[in-house]
Amino acid sequence: MPETTRELLSPDAWKDLTFGPFRGDVTIHWIRPFEGDQPGVALLKYEAGASVPRHRHEGLETILVLEGMQSDEAGDYGRGSYIVNAAGTEHSVWSDTGCVVLIQWDRPVKILEEEIA
Repeated sequence: MPETTRELLSPDAWKDLTFGPFRGDVTIHWIRPFEGDQPGVALLKYEAGASVPRHRHEGLETILVLEGMQSDEAGDYGRGSYIVNAAGTEHSVWSDTGCVVLIQWDRPVKILEEEIA
């Protein structure tokens, strides 16, 4: 079993994992990076107030909220929420309080609006 998989089975074990830059105040820990036609799987950690600008899903995206609250135009999703975004859908994502999510993308998303600094 890969090391990351074993660590994820323990409560809050993700807190000891190394996260790197992703987008602004959102960091990433890759469990399985995109490779060929294989989906990407990662943990995303949003600091309080962090966001990802409007983007389009080029493939299916599934999310499990592990901690905190993630939000988009359709609502707020707390710990334990399972979110499915179909290919072709668009939204922006943010977290007022901060959150950690387990995410799987069939294909990378396409950013539609860049954040204005």
